[in-house]
Amino acid sequence: MLGKTYDTQVCSAARALEVIGERWSLLIVRDVLFAGATRFADFQRLGIATNILAKRLDSLVEAGILERRPSKEQPDRSHYAVTRKGLDLAPVIIALTQWGDQWAAPAGPPILYRHTGCGDAITEQTACGTCGEVTDLAQIHVAHGPGFPQAMAARKNRSDAAAPR
Repeated sequence: MLGKTYDTQVCSAARALEVIGERWSLLIVRDVLFAGATRFADFQRLGIATNILAKRLDSLVEAGILERRPSKEQPDRSHYAVTRKGLDLAPVIIALTQWGDQWAAPAGPPILYRHTGCGDAITEQTACGTCGEVTDLAQIHVAHGPGFPQAMAARKNRSDAAAPR
């Protein structure tokens, strides 16, 4: 996992990886979202050691991605439910799956995400938030957002101004 400080990483992707970047975390969330997994035993099918699984579940609960709820049938046991924050990871999982289908699935996609309404494939696409146009990745540029530290922006602007033209 990445370190807990971001002195050199002013990036939400780096911060997101700190929360969900460990190799089992997204697989656990995937199984909650798309395979109906809710109990510790359900996640053991992933082949993860029980001590690591317990740590990952605890970290996902601590991060607010999953909630631990007492089981009605067995009060001494818990089950896990996805939160809104966890549900917002569905497009990330689908996009990662699309990439894997293209670049890491030589026999073809092993899992297909389908729309319940019409049965067609679910895909993730990069689109402009204003006009909805699906964007050619070459048309994407990066700009500082409101969370970018002003001191770092000032340093970058000074170095850009000093650069030879």
